[in-house]
Amino acid sequence: MPYIQAGASLLGGLLGGRSAKKAAQAEAAAKAEAAKLAAEEARFRPVGITTRFGQSDFQFDPKTGRVSGANYSLDPALRGMQNRFMGLAEGGLTQAEQAQQQFAPLQGAAQGLFNLGQQYLAESPEQAAEKYMLSKQNLLAPSRERQYGQLQTNLFNTGRTGLAVGGTGLRPGGGEGLRAANPEMEAYYNAIAQQDAQIADQAIQAGQQQTLFGADLYRTGGNLGNQNYALQAAALGPYQAYLQGATSLEGLGQQALDIGSGIGSKIANPTGANALYGGGMGAAQSNYAANAYNPFATALTGFSQNPAFRNMNMNTSGAQAAFSQTALGGSGFGTGLAYNNRDLGAFL
Repeated sequence: MPYIQAGASLLGGLLGGRSAKKAAQAEAAAKAEAAKLAAEEARFRPVGITTRFGQSDFQFDPKTGRVSGANYSLDPALRGMQNRFMGLAEGGLTQAEQAQQQFAPLQGAAQGLFNLGQQYLAESPEQAAEKYMLSKQNLLAPSRERQYGQLQTNLFNTGRTGLAVGGTGLRPGGGEGLRAANPEMEAYYNAIAQQDAQIADQAIQAGQQQTLFGADLYRTGGNLGNQNYALQAAALGPYQAYLQGATSLEGLGQQALDIGSGIGSKIANPTGANALYGGGMGAAQSNYAANAYNPFATALTGFSQNPAFRNMNMNTSGAQAAFSQTALGGSGFGTGLAYNNRDLGAFL
């Protein structure tokens, strides 16, 4: 009796396992087919477009059906215009290359102003003022000496050489007063002192002006240098304008490729692909349970676990013979359980 139960359970498990394996294989194949259909639905399908300005051309791999290349052709009339623009651009580029040599004098002038400004700024305003005052005094020295000699001669001729007036006493605070002096000589030295004071004031202004002038030289040199670079950059203007014209014409021809690609993107249906894929996955999973069910295996397993079957009074040899006949496709365990090899093969 134990052998019969074990054999029936084993055979039922074997048949159930084989049915489950076939169901899993069928489910996997169904899912793969659903994924393939969904991918095909979502595939990018560009469309050839012809416009007034150009025509698009998409190449497809004959084996896979996928896009393998894309290009576009410009309208012949626009292509001719583009070639003319490119010819002008070539001349404009040559002109730009000559600009550096053409405007080189500006750079030289800028450098000269930098050097001159550096010389002026090498002295501080005080040093420049002192230098200014010394140069003025050197310039006035001969005339002052001449005036002094004339004054001495006039005093001598009139007998007033030793004349000295204007002396004053002590100051209230005890300081020494003014000494007596010749009136004409005093007037002479007062005039020189006033003149020197004016020169000193002018010297201060001259020192400040020299510093500002040096800074202006630097500023002017910098402006000339910037103007040099600006003119060189402006020399690229014609080349850039011609190149922009050629590029604009190229863009007009490229519109056909962009339009075809845009239509292809709209034709691709990711929403439909997702729905198709989801439906295929659900159908595959639903069919798995039906494909995995084996009624013969279920019957064997349930029969082996039936309490009435376990209580049957059968000898061991008879049970073994019955099990052998079952495995070989002979008669079964009694009435109601007969089958043959053909029936077993159908369940397997």
